[in-house]
Amino acid sequence: MAIAATMVSLCGCVQKMNVQPKYAPYASSDFFADGGSARPSIEGTVDRDSPLPVPGLDSGRVDGGWVDGYPFPITEERMRSGRKNYNIFCSPCHGYTGDGHGIVVERGFRGPVSFHEARFLRYPTGYFFEVITNGRDAMFPYGSRIPTEQRWEIIAYLRALQFSQNASMSAVPEGARESLIQEAAQ
Repeated sequence: MAIAATMVSLCGCVQKMNVQPKYAPYASSDFFADGGSARPSIEGTVDRDSPLPVPGLDSGRVDGGWVDGYPFPITEERMRSGRKNYNIFCSPCHGYTGDGHGIVVERGFRGPVSFHEARFLRYPTGYFFEVITNGRDAMFPYGSRIPTEQRWEIIAYLRALQFSQNASMSAVPEGARESLIQEAAQ
């Protein structure tokens, strides 16, 4: 009898979510001075269905054409990130210098073209973003594997690789020359 009484008293303590106090959408309330039950959006908040605040950030295109440039400043930290991610995702096929002689080519797979061909030097950055995102020919898409900003960082590093193939040592800042020479010797 005591157990039954305890069970009945405990069952009375349960308040299901559908019977708890709440406001219906757009209902009025006396709690806030403006009379609404919901609060207005915080300035600068972007919902997931709104376009991104930087045109071309997620597509590499603006007004039907490829973007030529970057949606944010390219800093030394972003270049390091671009190099790291290029070496992880791109170098197995494209090689560490972008010449198209990666490790998979040495194993007998079809090699990609060299990024140092004249036509790739002329392509805008948005072209590379689209190819990384959606893939092309034998290259599969990396849009779901590499976050958007990291794809742009990879492109910045790729541009540095392209520049490096025709640059002289005088183009390297004096403070960085020694470490570049040591790194090349390794």
